[in-house]
Formats: sequence, C-alpha cells, structure tokens
Amino acid sequence: MKSRTILTLTVVAIALVIVSWWMAQQAPGWLPPQASAESKLIDTLFSVLTGIATFIFLGVAGTVGYSILFHRAGKYDYSDGPPIEGNLTLEIVWTTIPILLVLGLATYSYQIYTQIEIRGPMDHNHSMMAMAEAAPMASSDPETAARETAEDDQSEEIQVLSRQWVWEFRYPGHNVTSTELHLPQNRRIKLTMTSDDVIHGLYIPAFRVKQDIIPGQVNNLEFTPIQVGNYRLRDSNYSGTYFAAMQTNVVVHSPEDYKTWLIEAANKVPTVAYNQAFDEYTQASENPISTGWKTVIPATPPTVNYSGSKENTP
Repeated sequence: MKSRTILTLTVVAIALVIVSWWMAQQAPGWLPPQASAESKLIDTLFSVLTGIATFIFLGVAGTVGYSILFHRAGKYDYSDGPPIEGNLTLEIVWTTIPILLVLGLATYSYQIYTQIEIRGPMDHNHSMMAMAEAAPMASSDPETAARETAEDDQSEEIQVLSRQWVWEFRYPGHNVTSTELHLPQNRRIKLTMTSDDVIHGLYIPAFRVKQDIIPGQVNNLEFTPIQVGNYRLRDSNYSGTYFAAMQTNVVVHSPEDYKTWLIEAANKVPTVAYNQAFDEYTQASENPISTGWKTVIPATPPTVNYSGSKENTP
C-alpha cells in the first residue's frame, strides 16, 4: 500500500511538472512583444515564476479537492477528528522548502537585475548580431571600420522632461526636440530624466522598463532596443486629472533611418506641439456650464522640432 501511494504521488508530481513547464512556455505570449534586450531577461524570469506558481497552485488546489471528495466526514458524522499531534519531520520539510524557494528566486531575480544594469553581456550579444548582419556591407578601410565600431559602442543619451501632462525629449548635439521618443535599434540608450512638478513614471511595456522621475532629482534609465517598430510610453504613476493622456509613441528605427530622422527633425521649424491634456482643459474652460471641479492647469505645450500628430493620440 505504501509503495502504491509513493508511485501515485510520483506520477502526480511528474504530471504537475509537465503542466507547469508548459504554462511557463506560454507566459511570454501574454506580454507585449519583446522590443528590448531587457525584455528577454524579464520574460525569462516571468516564465520561471509562472511555472513555479502553477506547480504550487495545482498542488495545493489538487490536494484540497482530493480531500473534499474522498476524505469528507459522513453525512451524520459529528464526531471530532483524531487527536493527531505535530510531525517534526513534516514541519521541517514545509518550512525548509519555502525558505529555499524564496532565497533561490531572490538570488535569480537579483542576477537578472544585475544583467539589466550592466552593459557588457547584452551589448556584447547585440553588437555581435549587428556586426554579423552588417558584415557584407562593412568598410574595407580599417580606420573607417574602427570609427564606425566606436560610434556604435557609444550610448545614445536623451534628455527627458516630464510635466503635467506632457513628455518632451531632447537630443543633445543634434538640435532636436520632440514629443515622441525616437530610438536607434541595437544601441544602448541612456535617458536622463527630470520632472518639473510631481512624481511621474516612465514606463514602456514592450521594453519591460520603468523608472520613477522624482522632482528635484536627475534619474537615469538605460536599455537597448532590439526590434524596429512603434510602441507606447505611458505615465505609470497617477499624476493628476489628465494623467491618462500623458502617453506618447516610442519609435525604434534602424541605425540608418534614425540618422535620417535626426537630420529631418533638425531641419524642421520648431512649432507648438499638440497636447491632449491642454486641449481638453481648454475646451472644458470654455464650456459655459461649469462642473465646479478644481484641477491643476496643464503645462503649456512645448515648442519642438518634431511632434506627434493629433491622430496618434489615444
């Protein structure tokens, strides 16, 4: 009987492992596309957490369900259960396993965080990929090739100004300002962020990166975009009445298209950008019927070289 029980538990445990592994493989598909090097690391951690959570949930729910179905008291049985005393071995086991599990996950999470913060591993991998793709077009001149490699290794620094309720991005050295965040593919990005009023949160779901922006401080955030496309940047912190409108596009270009965009943007005449929050506030102020609700007056829309169109505003 004991061997049969052990065999049954072993089969159940194997089945739970298989189901948990399958769920872990599905987990990245629940998230936005992996558009940065950091997203791959975060999604791997998310898969591990999903697999472990699935195993624990099914194990606990299965045990409770089995007990309810097969070990319930009789219909008219009101007697007390057997006076079972504590089991030292069992208590050690169910205390040790969670401790080891938590410590293991904490260590793995810290390793992921360290890899995100350190440039080396990710830059090396993506630089090798970029070099392999560009090999047929590489310059035969050693000096030119060395100069191009040095340029690719430099991080692109972009200044981020946040205020209620608008984003403004400045590209030092290029004479470009924009209300959309434009980035080059496969190049390390360094955002230097400041806030003029309250705490804002720069959050790009497709990149799996988020950083609070504290008034009176300069906050930095680094990441590496790896997939060309259009994504969304949102304010992750509630910052007032129109905070839901504090969104903008994130456009990842190929290196060549990014250089072209910088040149085109620099040649544009600076104009006042459309701002949804300011526009809604203006319309509400002109309405003869007042709701009586007090709100913060949105910041004046910035004057920039490049601005997202009104149609691109959600």
